[in-house]
Amino acid sequence: MRIAISGHRLLPAETETLVLDELRGALTAQPTPLIGVSCLADGADALFAQAVLENGGELVAVIPAAEYRENLPEEHHATYDRLLAAATDVHELPFTESTSEAHQAASEFMLTLADQLWAVWDGKPARGFGGTADVVQAAERTNVPVRVFWPAGASRD
Repeated sequence: MRIAISGHRLLPAETETLVLDELRGALTAQPTPLIGVSCLADGADALFAQAVLENGGELVAVIPAAEYRENLPEEHHATYDRLLAAATDVHELPFTESTSEAHQAASEFMLTLADQLWAVWDGKPARGFGGTADVVQAAERTNVPVRVFWPAGASRD
């Protein structure tokens, strides 16, 4: 089973805990071998990647651009580096700048590697191009099944 992740970033700590608990529970019910596909950004991407590794799965990293890491929050760099080092496969897209277009391209590339998309999503429109809503729409266009996670009590701001 190959599962790609898309989801909100900059989540409050309480929401991160709720999301991580829900992802952990859902992953334990998945058939093995399990492969998680993630861009490793802060928020849903990293929470999912962590849960995949904890569950004994393999991690595939998709890096949208050469400058991607530098554009993530500085406090996330250590987590990003740890998850990237744990990945069994790394795909680097040919973008230099970490733009919305590069992020959407990475998400669409992830969908080519996945049997399904898990979306940590509040169901609202994307706040900018390449947001979770755009990735969900891309999955639906390409017939990749989508499973949405948004636990009771979760919030974005």
